[in-house]
This record gives sequence, C-alpha cells and structure tokens, in this order.
Amino acid sequence: MSFRPSKYFPILEWGREYRRETLINDLIAAVIVTIMLIPQSLAYAMLAGLPPQVGLYASILPLVAYAVFGTSRTLAVGPVAILSLMTAAAAGKIAAQGSDAYIQAAVILALLSGAILFILGIFRMGFLANFLSHPVISGFITASGIIIAASQLKHILGIDAGGHNLFEILVELGRHIGETNIPTLIIGVASLAFLFSARKYLKPMLRGIGLSEKAATIATRTGPVFAVVASILAVALLRLDEDGVRILHDVPRNLPAIGLPAFDHDIWLQLLGSAALISLIGFVESVSVAQTLAAKRRQRVDPNQELIGLGAASMSAGISSGYPVTGGLARSAVNFDAGAETPAAGAFTAVGIALATLFLTPYLYFLPQAVLAATIIVAVLSLVDLKAIRQVWAYSRSDFAAMAATIIVTLFSGVELGVTIGVALSLFLHLYNTSRPHFALVGQVPGTHHFRNVNRHEVVTSDKVLTIRIDESLYFANARFLEDTVYCVLGNRPDLKHLILMCPAVNRIDASGLESLEAINQRLKEAGVTLHLSEVKGPVMDRLKRTHFLEELTGKVYLHQYEAIQDLDTDCARSAFEKSAPTTMPADSPCPSQKLAGLDPQR
Repeated sequence: MSFRPSKYFPILEWGREYRRETLINDLIAAVIVTIMLIPQSLAYAMLAGLPPQVGLYASILPLVAYAVFGTSRTLAVGPVAILSLMTAAAAGKIAAQGSDAYIQAAVILALLSGAILFILGIFRMGFLANFLSHPVISGFITASGIIIAASQLKHILGIDAGGHNLFEILVELGRHIGETNIPTLIIGVASLAFLFSARKYLKPMLRGIGLSEKAATIATRTGPVFAVVASILAVALLRLDEDGVRILHDVPRNLPAIGLPAFDHDIWLQLLGSAALISLIGFVESVSVAQTLAAKRRQRVDPNQELIGLGAASMSAGISSGYPVTGGLARSAVNFDAGAETPAAGAFTAVGIALATLFLTPYLYFLPQAVLAATIIVAVLSLVDLKAIRQVWAYSRSDFAAMAATIIVTLFSGVELGVTIGVALSLFLHLYNTSRPHFALVGQVPGTHHFRNVNRHEVVTSDKVLTIRIDESLYFANARFLEDTVYCVLGNRPDLKHLILMCPAVNRIDASGLESLEAINQRLKEAGVTLHLSEVKGPVMDRLKRTHFLEELTGKVYLHQYEAIQDLDTDCARSAFEKSAPTTMPADSPCPSQKLAGLDPQR
C-alpha cells in the first residue's frame, strides 16, 4: 500500500483545489464566526473557571492545527460548554479556581486529551467512541446542560454561590439569594429575554423585512453580539459597575505564550482519567456535528483522521495557554450557513481572534458577567432534550436505565462519575441482554420456502425434526444459555430425531460458543438425536473449518433451511408446500403445529 500524504494531511487535498471564489467565501464565513466566537470564548472560559483571555487563546492556534489535519470542511473548533464544565470539575480537584495551579491543570488537560486523541487516531481506533451509546450521551448532555445553566444563575443574580453538583448549587443559591444585586439582575434577565426571543422571533422578523433565509439565519445565531454591545454601552454610560454590577475588567492584550507546562508526575497522573473522558466526549460531540454538516453537502468525514485533527487542535491549545477544545455545534452551524468551503475558514477565524485579542479587548472592559452567563444559559438549554428521554423510555427500558442513571449521577455527583456510570451500565446491560439471546422454534410457512417463529405465525413443524433459529452471535456470555435451551427442548421431545440450529443471524462464534456446540453435539449423539446446522454465514463457516467440529458433527451443514427440511422430512416439507395459505394444522396432522416451552412468545 502506497503512502498518501493527503490521507494524514487533508490540507494537501483541498489546498490543490483552492480558488479565488473559495477564498472569498471562507473569508466571509471567518468574519461572521469571529464576531460570534469572541463573546462565546469569553463566556466558556468563565464557565471553566479560567481568566477570560484563556478562552480567546483556545480559539487561535487550535483552529490552525485543525485546518491542517481535520477532514471536515465546515467544522469550527474551539471551547464548548460541556468540555468547559468537565475542565472545571477536573482542574478543581488540583487547585482552587483562579490560582496559577488551576490554570496549569487546565493546560495539562488540553495536552493530555489531545495526545490521547492523536494516539487513538494514529492507531485507527475511532471505533472506541461506539462504546458511548446515544442514550448515555444524550443523558449526559441533558444533565450537564442543567448543571451549567444552574451554575450561571449566580452571575445573573450577582451573588457568590459555589457547588459542584446541582444539589450543592441550588443550596448555595438559596442561601445567598438575599444578596441579589438588582442592577445585575435586570441586566441578566433582560439579556436572557432578548436571547431567547431572538432565537424564536428574530429570524421570522428579518425574513419579513426582506432578508434572505441565509442572512436571517446568520444574524439570528450571532444574536449574543448585540447583547454584548448593548450591555457594554449601558454599563459604561450609567456607570453601573459602581452599583455592584460585576464586569469583565481588563483583558490582557497579549497573544498566548507558547510553551509546555511544568511536568509534575503526580498532577499529570491525577488528570489522566479526566483527560480520557474529556477526549472521548469531545470526539463524539465533534464527529456528530461534522458528519451531520458533511452529509448536507455530500462530503465525507473520516473519524480516524478526525481523532488526529482534534488531537492536534487540543494539543495546540495546551502549548498556547489554552484548555481542551472540540468542534462546537453552534459555531459550526454558523460557519456552514455563512458559506465556508474549506478548513481555511477556521484558520482565518484564528487570525480574527488574534487581532481581536490585540486590539478589541480594551472595549470589553465594561462587559457585564451577567451577559456572558446569559449567553451560556441560552446555549446549553438548547441541549436539554426532554423529548429524547420520553422516546427512550417508550422504546427500550434497558437504554432508559442507562440514560436515567447517567442523568441522576451527573446531576447529583458530578460530570465525570455520571458519564463513567452511564458507560459502565450500558456495557453491563448489553452483556446481560446478549447473555440471554432470543432463540425461536421455527416452522415452515405453508405454501412458501420461508420459516418463521411458531409463536408468531401459523406454521408447519414436525415431530421428528425440530429447528431452533439463533438470533445472536454465540460468545462466552451466552454459550451456556444455548446449551440450556437445547437441553430443555430435548427433554420435552421424546420422539425427536433431528435438531437443526438455524444460524442466519450468527455473525461470530468464539471459543466458548464452539465448546458449547461441541457439548450439544455430543449430548444429542448420546440421546440418539442428530445435530444439523443451516444457513451458516461464510466467515463463520471459514472459522469452523479450522476446527474438528465439522468432522465430529453427527449431521450436515445445509445452505438453506428448506433444503434441510426436504432432506430430513420429505413428507412434512411436501405437506407444508402444498398449502396455499397459512392455516392452523389439525391435531391429527403428521406435521402438527408445536409451541416451544419456556421461550417468550412475544419475541
């Protein structure tokens, strides 16, 4: 296999096709995303418990790194709410918020999570994200959104209130509610009202005055910028900071310092587990957004290369005084709607953020923290999906159990434990469900070559030939269950001469499954019953041929189930095929309909 540099450096592929028209579209998108990203970056840094400039730093070099390594043409990388919350939870175990050690911990998290992603990408291990089921992710995001929104209420009220989970936050808010600063409350509530109403009504209003669909959508999504400008003017003109309104104050105008944080073995080791969770959550969120946007333009996103791209972006944040980053839904959607055609739009955005850091930060001096909090609340509440909870409850109780556990533990014990419990419970429930796989006794549908569950259809079966359809791969967790099922059937069928295991859904048989088949074959042989297999898939058959099982099998392996019935019970097959419609077979028929005792009739 020849080495293709563009496989690992996608910039070499789209860079060859770069045109003047593409440049113009990317520049326009970059200007729009830059305007949106400035208040977002400041707000998410505050959520992470970091100085506001750290949010800007995390929005410069990472965007350039992703432009080189990323495969999505429109994904916009930077700080996001969920990772900001997880960063605060992880760094808070190392030091107090605001301290140099806390900032260093956030930088280390960026390096570690980026390195984990990069290494996973090198080894093409994007499949690991599949261990996070959608209900667990949805539950985690919903619970995190609620916690984040609750944690920002202190800024809306203008009070001091801490807490690491929902219960602690609510208790602290209740304890200090009497200290509410009225001017801050007015600014905060007004900002919330504006941002929520802008999301719902601004776009129809702009469309009504003649703006295009695209322009109205972009203007609506950059609504926080209007709130920022209006609040800065109000505070500056009315000097509301003298009435206790907390403002941003001076934001350093320096570009980020490039370098590695000090290496302390114990601290790096302490943060490793949190970094792994941050990298996994960030990857799943980012790839979901990237694939959704790519599908709209019939483009392709390579998950394994995305690991490398996101890893490089997060490591770039780590060496430039930032904190963990990933692809964000809101800014990526704006980037897409603004017409971005290549990742170069992200690089141009990085230049815009750098220029804003150098020249615009003095104008943010009077920006109220309540407005940044309102921006966060509006953004994260859109992630709270109560409808998904109802849908999962209606569809799958086991998935709902994992989802509910994730939500409850996240709300009341913290984000890291919540997602860990959710993943662990999902894997446990998967193993539990597959350890009790669905087996069905099947019979021939009269007048056809089809075989269906006797408990669901009126079919023809035989006293001397019994077919059990296996609807799961055979592996260590369910191998014993297959043995027990076969032995149960054998005990209730004294006239049985042939047992066929129908295997159309068996994609794999591991060593434990093979041992169970060998045991079943031997047990049936001792009982005078011949074991047969039918409809075995090619890859499974290839593995069986590498063993002695087929040589020891007392019966045959049939390509089709109908072929097996024809060979083993010609009279029954002929009787079934002569029927023109499914009917209940009479009791004295040579092929009476049978029920398989002990199996769930609803499955």
